[in-house]
Amino acid sequence: MDVFDGLPDPIVVDILNKVGDVRTLLRCSSLSKRFNSLVPQSESLLLQFEHPESDTPVVCSVFRSLFNSLHGLFSLFSKPAKPISTTSLSPNIPSKILSRFEKIRSLDVELPAGDLKLEKGAAVKWKAEFGKTLKSCVVVAFRSAATVSPPVNECSSAVDGESDAEFVTGLNTRVVWTISALMAASSRHYLMRDVVKEHEEMESLVMRDREGEGVVVMDTEGLREFRKTEARGEDEERVEKNRRSVVPSVRMSMRHAPLLKLKSGICLESATLVIVRPSGADNGGDDADLATEAFAGDCMYGEAVVALLKRKKNALEMNSF
Repeated sequence: MDVFDGLPDPIVVDILNKVGDVRTLLRCSSLSKRFNSLVPQSESLLLQFEHPESDTPVVCSVFRSLFNSLHGLFSLFSKPAKPISTTSLSPNIPSKILSRFEKIRSLDVELPAGDLKLEKGAAVKWKAEFGKTLKSCVVVAFRSAATVSPPVNECSSAVDGESDAEFVTGLNTRVVWTISALMAASSRHYLMRDVVKEHEEMESLVMRDREGEGVVVMDTEGLREFRKTEARGEDEERVEKNRRSVVPSVRMSMRHAPLLKLKSGICLESATLVIVRPSGADNGGDDADLATEAFAGDCMYGEAVVALLKRKKNALEMNSF
């Protein structure tokens, strides 16, 4: 008996939890009968979807042998193929990939790219929290960024000179940014619906893309709410047709600055902060708490949030879509 054989099963499972990566774990399951029985007990997982062109033939071969019953999965790992986006995936794909795992408590899902197609130089970053439907979404966006020298002592914004026409044009752009972020978030939420229903022990789900564009979060309460709430027939029909969860009627707190100069020496054009909550829902805290928490630890975006929270708030409402 070697040293590994002498390790108790709980310790091996804890090691597997540290590995986390679903691909690696599924490979491990083919090493021995013991691994085959212990891998499904992993509780903390990372499911990564790769660009098809980045996979080697060996990886493709492994996945073909492991998932030869999955229709449509081969297209994710074969050449040539279009880059993966949320809308190109079906909920049954992550569900079947994770079907061997019996005790998932924490799941991180990583897509290879974001979903938004923006004009050159523009950037949109968002974080959305879901239960059965959207609970909140924070969006930070700008049209372009440039470095100024020397850095300013404190954040400031230039508002003089913005005409009514420029304000209206900018407002239209900000609304488009917000709707695009909400659609991307609801598409990701839809993608994980089968996984959430099937793995009832799951306590945390985080779904992000490698480019850092957006994050969908479902905590223990949100996951429980999703499983217990019965979908209405009309909503379910819309979900299946659009391949994304229904976004409820929402109210938006929108702040912007035509030119925002940050302490770090970065100047943002058309900087925008939008905080979205369902209409009629309890606030669950003020805008500052929600926005700063969403981008805590992100230097530039966090700094922009702090500066934009000082700006005048414009309130808008949007119907369900």
